[in-house]
Amino acid sequence: MADFDLDSTFIPALHKPAELLPISKHRESLLYLIENHSVTIVVGQTGSGKTTQIPQFLDAAGWTAEGKIIGVTQPRRVAATTVALRVAEEFGCEIGKEVGYSIRFEDVTSSTTRMKFLTDGLLIREALADPLLSRYSVIMVDEAHERSVSTDILLGLLKKILKRRPELRIIISSATLQAEEFLRFFTASPSEAKPDTSDKEQTAAVVSLEGRVFPIDILYLETPAEDYVARAISTVLDIHTREGDGDILVFLTGREEIDYAVQTVSDRLLEMDGQKQTLQPLPMYAGLSTEQQMYVFDKPAENTRKVIFSTNIAEASVTIDGIVFVVDCGFVKIRAYNPKTGIDALTTVPTSKASATQRAGRAGRTKPGKCFRLYTEASYEQLPEVNIPEIQRTNLAPIILQMKALGIDNVARFPFLNAPPSELMARALEWLYSLGALDEYAKLTRPLGYRMAELAVEPMMGKTLLSAESFGCLGEVLTIAAMTSVAGNIWFYHDGEKKRMESSRRKFAAEEGDHLTLLNVYQAFVTAGKKESKFCHENNLNFKTMTRAVSIRAQLKRHLEGFGITVNESVAVGRGHQQQRDGSSKAEQIRRCLTSGYFAYAAKMQPDGTYKNVAGDTTLHAHPTSLMFNRKADWVIFREILETGDKIYIRDITKIEKNWLLEYAPEFYKVTKPREEI
Repeated sequence: MADFDLDSTFIPALHKPAELLPISKHRESLLYLIENHSVTIVVGQTGSGKTTQIPQFLDAAGWTAEGKIIGVTQPRRVAATTVALRVAEEFGCEIGKEVGYSIRFEDVTSSTTRMKFLTDGLLIREALADPLLSRYSVIMVDEAHERSVSTDILLGLLKKILKRRPELRIIISSATLQAEEFLRFFTASPSEAKPDTSDKEQTAAVVSLEGRVFPIDILYLETPAEDYVARAISTVLDIHTREGDGDILVFLTGREEIDYAVQTVSDRLLEMDGQKQTLQPLPMYAGLSTEQQMYVFDKPAENTRKVIFSTNIAEASVTIDGIVFVVDCGFVKIRAYNPKTGIDALTTVPTSKASATQRAGRAGRTKPGKCFRLYTEASYEQLPEVNIPEIQRTNLAPIILQMKALGIDNVARFPFLNAPPSELMARALEWLYSLGALDEYAKLTRPLGYRMAELAVEPMMGKTLLSAESFGCLGEVLTIAAMTSVAGNIWFYHDGEKKRMESSRRKFAAEEGDHLTLLNVYQAFVTAGKKESKFCHENNLNFKTMTRAVSIRAQLKRHLEGFGITVNESVAVGRGHQQQRDGSSKAEQIRRCLTSGYFAYAAKMQPDGTYKNVAGDTTLHAHPTSLMFNRKADWVIFREILETGDKIYIRDITKIEKNWLLEYAPEFYKVTKPREEI
């Protein structure tokens, strides 16, 4: 169950009455198509009601008889939770009963659940235990056009499952006109270049729904904006002072921009006392807790206009009523993985035409709207039609690990919608081999590989966690795994409290680095803090995030116990006066254990305070949020590497000894002479 209960009154007035939605007139024809075709591709504009209504149509038509479930997948966690809450409210049940949701580390379902909303990745994980997904009568893949790596793998899996389960019904829902591509994918056999038209009609059907009812004015800049964030803020204030009623949705690229915009608008409002209507700025991005994300759905107070600053998370699925004005910065942040360096570059790139259309579509749901594009019309014409699918630009190691566990040994022959580049595939296989998850024949190892696939953590943390028992620090590494898996920041501060937060953080600091600091924070929370919010408030800790870490740790512990690994909770690493006699060696064992999983993410400190990767060809910087920022260390391992702008940052950093790399990764590292460095 979730850490907090959101009852059906939590998000009022989220939906139009179902009979007013454009999809309502298509109910009978939709049910007919689904009954008679294995795959139905639904093309509909944002706001047509497809996500919320189709599962309810299917439930009423008997597709949940005999204990079967309708599954609806979403690319993002926030979409899975908000849509489930909305459908539960419409259906008139408490969330978790007939309507529930399931996301990583949070399962809000019960034995009575008939309509289940979940992320694509979680449904793939369910296939580990039930390869034919036999509990489901219908699986609806929503927002398939977003082409997340999990969506693409799920579509390939469903294509294979259909051969064994012809009675299963697949619904592919896409807000853009990529229907032909999905149709070709499901109607062509692996040996065919083109679909077999003879049984195409029986296999798949495409249905188009109209969506938006009200017109939208698209406005462009005459000259390009030098600073789109500043221009977005000034546009918001112009709308607020010059335009009629209606909330504003602003698309920016990331958390830093959004937090800055929310703060700046708040500051500017203090200078605008004469306004008869006030403005309420709200953030919307994936790092917020479920509860924080829900604020954007609340109805604003009287004489208050909401302005929501969001990433492309609000482009699809998450429909916020009351939006009349959209401000589109024209950019999106995407991750692009470089298989040669192992670096994830978080790059700001121009959005696609498909995304620009999606963004504009958020206005005009309830009345005629306006979309202010912060770029020229000529720039729009030069945008790509769609962005590159994630599977062609991401680290494939986690997904290949799951595919192997599903029994897909020959990953190269898997039916991909778009095949990933061979370098990405080769790098992922090498990586998994070096971690011991695959053997020399690229088969999953027993028990390590299978257990790593089952744990809901990244492969390097999975290896660390499964090695911890042999290092005598399983309880501690379990805590570190939970703390690094939790969504959202564990530290918080209000305006002007940054120094106070920094001094709070120093109280828990471990000289060995970030991982042991996280361990100290957790242990203080569950012992000295007795899991209370007062302790968190006094120490600038996020109570919801810490509570979540406790829940995640308990789930990971149950997984380990399922493998027959017993967690001894009586021994814990201490600090200061609480230090046990073996405290220093315990800290060393934890660092050694972390090295056994994160050996590929190692770096040597340079005289100027930067780091160099082991190959010596990349300069790395400790992230400002790391305790190792401006601190000395010879060698370190880190959990995350990210390129933003012109710098490559490393996060969650811990000091190690150079010889540990050779000890725990002899296959990965070799000493070359005459140089002494690795």
